[in-house]
Parts: sequence; C-alpha cells; structure tokens
Amino acid sequence: MCSPSATLTVWAGSWLAGTSAPDDVLEALHAWAPSHTIAAGDPVTGGRTDLPWTARGDAGSGVMPLLKVIREAMAAPGAQLRLVLPAPGDVRGLPVGTAFAAEAIDAEEGILLGSPGAAGTGLIPQWEDEHTLQWTVYSVDIPDVAGPDLSLGAAEYTMREAVRDAADALMQLHTTSIGATEADPREQIEDQLAAYSRHAYPDSIPLRAKRILDTADHVAAILTVAEHEPASAPTSATATGAHESLLRPLWNTIRQARLVAVHAAARPSR
Repeated sequence: MCSPSATLTVWAGSWLAGTSAPDDVLEALHAWAPSHTIAAGDPVTGGRTDLPWTARGDAGSGVMPLLKVIREAMAAPGAQLRLVLPAPGDVRGLPVGTAFAAEAIDAEEGILLGSPGAAGTGLIPQWEDEHTLQWTVYSVDIPDVAGPDLSLGAAEYTMREAVRDAADALMQLHTTSIGATEADPREQIEDQLAAYSRHAYPDSIPLRAKRILDTADHVAAILTVAEHEPASAPTSATATGAHESLLRPLWNTIRQARLVAVHAAARPSR
C-alpha cells in the first residue's frame, strides 16, 4: 500500500461494507505507525466532532475516535470515501482554497468523506515523529467532480505497460549515469517491494484492484531506484530536466491507477 490514506480508505470501505471488523482497520493502520492520534484542524471542526484542536497542542489518543468520525461522515445519503493523491500541477478533486487542500498538497495525500456537493469531512495523516501518526480532521465541502478517467481494465493495462517503461527508464539512467553505482538494481527493487508488502489488503478487495495495486507498487519500486541514479550530467540543467521528464509521467500513471483501484476497493456495497 502506497500511503496511510490509501490503507485507511481501503480498510474503512471494507469495514463499512461489513466485511472487516474495526480491529482489522486498526491492525492495518498500526503497520504504518505503532501510535496514532486524532485532532481537529480548526475550532469549528473541534466543536462539531468533540475532538481537541491542534492549535492548542492537544491530540486524542488511539484511532477508535477516527472510526467514529468516518462512520458519522459516511452516514449521509450518497456519501463516498475518496482518496486524494495531489501532485505538482495536478490538484484535481481537492476543495480549492481550503486548509484541507493546503495540507493535502503538503502531505501528498488525504481522504474526503461525504456526499459530493455537500458539507463533509477531510482527513490528513501527518507524522509527529517516526512512531506517531496524527490524523487531522477538517470540515470541508466535498467537490462534485467526476470519478477517475480510467476503468479497472484500462488501469490494469496501463500498469502492465508501465512495468516495461519503468524498467527501460531505469536501464537508460543506470547505463548513462555519471557515477552510477555497482549495486544490483534488482536487489534495491526487492528492498523497496518488501516495504510495500508489509501492508495487507482486505479479503474483500476485488482481485483486479489488488493486481493493479501490486503492479503499481512494483513500478513505484523501480522508479524509486531510478530516482537515485545520478543524471547523466549533474551540472547540466538540461540533463536534470531530462531525468525528471523521463520519470514524472510514469509516477502520474501510477497515481491515477492507484486512485482507480483504491476507489473500487473502498466502494461500500449498497
């Protein structure tokens, strides 16, 4: 799983659908951090949710209050669990001009809960330290936007293509780099994949969505290794830009495929 927000989206969807227990959600979150806290991002949200407000330096302990926030937000008719993975130049799906949007861009992740076009709730995970993850809750208007452009089938196809393209990019960077290391990229990729594999999926996840997420992790592992290959001419802005332009489209492809798969996995049965 690529992020705490993706983990919570998938497992909360399974819990709301009745196919996972609350303890399953908590166990999945604990794979990210042994300690979780929750707090409101502003005094209005604090009053609405009865959560401590972060500006006072307080935070609630544990994640059971987090499940309460999710259940209440998803009680609205037509409510959706929506993962957001903003990136430079692409902030689609965010409520523009809000504190939630600013924090989501900074964290590169977040979750929106509620009915499109209505008042809802936003969640942002923020690392307090290496052992503690704080979930900050915001009151937001849920954007009424179209869903992901890709179907599950199209997302799976793009991921199969991305595996080849990422491997080609890594080979190109590794063979043309100045100061390329002698380390075997395959071993580095396996190390990256081991980190992803610590995070389990609910049994209820559609098999195609799971394949997409697994393949996305594989491509991300390749790209992470490729990013550590020095540009062919480190002092050249042109070379550095070419290095970036080679990898960024693949990261964007991964991000879109993950959104499609997570949303398919998190959609509660009606």
